[in-house]
Amino acid sequence: MLPLISLTDLETAGGRAHLAEVSRTVGFFYLTDHGVPDAVQQQMVDVAGRFFALPQADKDAIAMVNSPHFRGYNRLGGELTNGRVDRREQIDIAPDRDPIPDAVGPMRLQGRNQWPAALPELRTVVVEYQHELARVSRTLLGRWAEALGARSDFFDDAFALPATLMKVVRYPARPVGEDGFTDQGVGAHKDSGVLTVLLAQEGSSGLQVERTDGAWLEATPQPGTFIVNIGEMLEVATDGRLVATRHRVVTPPGAPERLSIPYFYAPSLDAVMPRIPTRDGGPSRITDDPDNPLFDSYGQNTWKSRTRAHPDVVERWYPDEVVARA
Repeated sequence: MLPLISLTDLETAGGRAHLAEVSRTVGFFYLTDHGVPDAVQQQMVDVAGRFFALPQADKDAIAMVNSPHFRGYNRLGGELTNGRVDRREQIDIAPDRDPIPDAVGPMRLQGRNQWPAALPELRTVVVEYQHELARVSRTLLGRWAEALGARSDFFDDAFALPATLMKVVRYPARPVGEDGFTDQGVGAHKDSGVLTVLLAQEGSSGLQVERTDGAWLEATPQPGTFIVNIGEMLEVATDGRLVATRHRVVTPPGAPERLSIPYFYAPSLDAVMPRIPTRDGGPSRITDDPDNPLFDSYGQNTWKSRTRAHPDVVERWYPDEVVARA
């Protein structure tokens, strides 16, 4: 079982020391005492269920391939991880802002969301939910900074215009004996942002966290908690003292349908992640993986992830990227 951390306990030095230790070892934990009202969470789950129950045509009307900003709906099998198809359907939502004229590279990610005309209440519920999760994430990041010997406002400048991403995901049931499908709900990966706050249905299973010995630990949702994990930008900010943990979602035969709502807290697209100085002045220990380089700029880091996950969007809107990645 993952460690349990109370957000209110992080106001104490002992609580922050516990956070630092968990971050250095597991990189995942259950967050309790977060203050997000049950009603807000339930509204989010309910509206997510109603979205996925819409006729396929209503969902396809906001297909991600229609968005140059990587926003909108993907059918089952519409996203890739490690070049393999993920077995889920989802909608991707980010801050609603005007696109940047003549933007290049990562700044192309700024833009407008696509909202389903058949479910106008989705937008209202998402905005309220995001407001609550932003509060939790800001508090948690400030406590993380303090746990590592910096001021609580150390990261504030980098978050002047957060480029947070949120996914609303449905993993369909997989009947026993069903053939022709992979177990990959989501392939093993690290999150490209700073931290992730996950709301998953109680009683569901499938999320697994990679331990340092290479084994996989089940991260079953617990009542009254969110699941939180470190992203790649926090690894960059700490010169590798904290390491983003690989994780995956598996959907074995017999798995029931389940909903999952990850909220990826991230700095401005053009922000260079500030580094918290090491007390011993030692060298950086950031993960050196030629297949997954980590960038100081959040925009570059998430552009890497988005273009790999959605080659159909790249092919339609950014053929120059197709050439560059060939």
